[in-house]
Amino acid sequence: MNSIDTILFYLKMGFTHVLPLGFDHVLFVVCLFFFTTSVRTVVLQCTIFTFAHSLTLIMVAYGFLLPNSAIIEPLITFSILFTAIENIVHSKMNPWRLVIIFVFGLVHGLGFATGLLSLYLPESQILSSVLSFNLGVELGQIAILFTLFILVYKIKQKKWYTERVVYPISSLIACTALYWTLVRILN
Repeated sequence: MNSIDTILFYLKMGFTHVLPLGFDHVLFVVCLFFFTTSVRTVVLQCTIFTFAHSLTLIMVAYGFLLPNSAIIEPLITFSILFTAIENIVHSKMNPWRLVIIFVFGLVHGLGFATGLLSLYLPESQILSSVLSFNLGVELGQIAILFTLFILVYKIKQKKWYTERVVYPISSLIACTALYWTLVRILN
């Protein structure tokens, strides 16, 4: 494969790793979105998350880390559970949330790396492959966020938005994530 074909291949793989295959990642991004109605805060959280999972993707691709799926997969679902509960319990951004999102980004990056390592990474194009994969993941995240912004644009400033939209959706996500966490721990 030439460089352009490799970049396009890994870009597509990164995108499909989120949409439609990464339902757990979709739920995490939805939780980030529903924490606040502020576009700035959503972008800040997603940027920190992206930076963190980019770091672990690159470290795994170059052999500095070796992800263990038995540990990583339950941690990913726990991160979704934690973030969904936080959406219900807290109403304002605390600085520690950004630290937690960074740590969860590192964990999700290890999960992405597991998927990436299942593909053949050409040795002469590791960095471009990883960056293309990561860009595909980001495009998937942007697609999720863009869709959510369109869906709630007219109602996000309503008084009832949090009680009728954020709390029920976050509760459903928390229940799903709790189930996944238990299943992944017990298997």
